Amino acid sequence: MQPHVDRLIVAELRQSLGEGIIGRRIIVLESTRSTNEFLLQALTPELPEGFVVFAEHQTAGRGQRGHRWESAPYRGLWFSILLRPRIPIVESARLTDWAAQAVAAAIRSETGLEARIKLPNDVYVAGKKVAGVLVETKAGLGSKWTAVAGIGVNVNQAPEEFPDELRDRAGSLAMALGRPIDRPAFAAALLRELERTRAQAAAPTSASQRR
Repeated sequence: MQPHVDRLIVAELRQSLGEGIIGRRIIVLESTRSTNEFLLQALTPELPEGFVVFAEHQTAGRGQRGHRWESAPYRGLWFSILLRPRIPIVESARLTDWAAQAVAAAIRSETGLEARIKLPNDVYVAGKKVAGVLVETKAGLGSKWTAVAGIGVNVNQAPEEFPDELRDRAGSLAMALGRPIDRPAFAAALLRELERTRAQAAAPTSASQRR
């Protein structure tokens, strides 16, 4: 088990956030199959937009096209956000782009590393994949719908913590930076960046409004 300072503590995360939507309610699970799966199963109309579920460990993390996402305990950030967008569901790809852009921006601002996006949903640093996004949607009444944006970021993994078949293409922020990263601080910074840019992803465009 990692030292206390590296654990995700709800009260500490909330204290570092403002009064925005994302992160207004946060839970941290010790372990779950997938934070997206957990949030989709827990979904009720009463659950507030911006609800965030972190897991210290995922046993069946998912990426795009059904690929498994390796989620080493206490080494990365594995979390999902509940969204209730005001854009048509056919424009849901905007949410994937928004989340990937926010991850890349947080990496640049918090570490100084150059992060680039490999469309549609991966973030690369120093030629290796360090993060991915998986947005899943659920239709509601009329034009209303819900999205769950799952984000995985490899933060403090060492090379030997990746399976043999992934070591040539998977990396972590710590590997690229050459030192460990304060994982809770990076988590809070990423939530703030997601909140800062949320409106541009969730607001209707003029084309949407004409439909």
